[in-house]
Amino acid sequence: MTDKHHEEVAGLLLAAGGGRRLGGHPKALLQHRGRPLVEHAAGVLRAAGCARVHVVLGARADDVRARADLTGCVLVDNPGWAEGMGSSLRAGLASLAGTGAHAALVSLVDQPGISAAAVARVLGAYEDEKSLVSAAYDGTRGHPVLFGAAHWPGIAATATGDRGARAYLKEHAGRIRLVECADVAEPYDIDTEADLRHLE
Repeated sequence: MTDKHHEEVAGLLLAAGGGRRLGGHPKALLQHRGRPLVEHAAGVLRAAGCARVHVVLGARADDVRARADLTGCVLVDNPGWAEGMGSSLRAGLASLAGTGAHAALVSLVDQPGISAAAVARVLGAYEDEKSLVSAAYDGTRGHPVLFGAAHWPGIAATATGDRGARAYLKEHAGRIRLVECADVAEPYDIDTEADLRHLE
């Protein structure tokens, strides 16, 4: 991997959710391996080679700031977090404008099974600001996803509710480079009480 990838691709961690199905416990603060999940997820982006990491906070942002060590990350507040993931994606992409980033590598705070190895594979497939890359698990598109800057306006215009970039990706399915990651990661979500068994 060249240094170009490190400098031009920013990690964008979406960590604003309120954990509605977890009794209102924000996912960012769930404990995993003795640390808040948001801290673990930011560390994965760094370990994969993202020199710049922006973290979008929403639910109980002050608590997250106080309890998680996010030193070196740019923290982005999304006051509209309750509208869904789309608003966090828009806030995150907006925060990258003017930073020199040519692409955003987007990951979700509630997927601790996604390893630095998987993120590094997606990062390694980056070419330029027209790149659209997605991790795949046995051929099915998942996270993380890399969006070249040329796509940001289109994504921001269509990211509503909890759909995030889904509509945009569907429309541009033929241009997405899929990078198989099932051998190095598991794409489960921590959404419900039952999913908490995945945390260590």
